[in-house]
Order: sequence, then structure tokens, then C-alpha cells
Amino acid sequence: MNVSDPIADMLTRIRNASRARHTDVLVPASRTKREIARILQEEGFIEDVAETRDGPRAYLQIRLKYVGGKAPVVSGLKRISKPGLRVYAGKTDIPRVLGGLGIVIVSTSQGIMTGSQARKAQLGGEVLAYVW
Repeated sequence: MNVSDPIADMLTRIRNASRARHTDVLVPASRTKREIARILQEEGFIEDVAETRDGPRAYLQIRLKYVGGKAPVVSGLKRISKPGLRVYAGKTDIPRVLGGLGIVIVSTSQGIMTGSQARKAQLGGEVLAYVW
């Protein structure tokens, strides 16, 4: 399957799986997706990330996290910068999500990080997604 925006595909798979109350979701692996999944795990939005192989293809197996076993921790995911319209933010213009309750995932020259990490490092970059 040829996907024009693999990051949006990953976020949509996570959103759909959490709404359907699935425990795991399988996403084709890439370096960018690994970093986004690592950030989501560090921030407590997902439980675990493991890489699996099916022949030559690598997949990320993402275990979703639920509050009390019922309500998904990830209540929203939104792709901001898209292939047709890239969105960049300077070091002073990095947005806040829901007044600091959510996170911004930013691709900087130092790698992919959260908005708060980018502010501390005084880096700007491409705003990839909002998670809350």
C-alpha cells in the first residue's frame, strides 16, 4: 500500500485503535515513527512499543494505554504539518496544546522532540502533530 503521508497514517491507526478499544496496533516502521512512538511512550500516552519483523518488513507494535481499563489515554491526535502544507515554528512560536495538558511533537535540527524540550533547547522546527 502506497501512503502519501506515513505519519498521518500512523496517527490515524492509533486514533482508530484507541476508539475501538484495541490493546495493540501494528504500524509499518520507520525512523521517524520510532521517534514519535518513543515520545508518546515517554509522555505516558502509550504503554509500550516493540519492533517486530515479518520477513523483510519491520513493524512497530504499539500497546495502547487505558485509564481504568476503559477510557483511552489518547483522547486526540492531530497532524499539523502535511505534505501539501508544511508548518514551521520558531523557537519562540512553538504552540501549547490545551494550555499545557497536551504535547506538541516538533521535528528540529537536533531530532524529533516535544515542544517543551524544543523550548528548553531554544530550537524551532516543523510542527508534526498535537497529542492530548
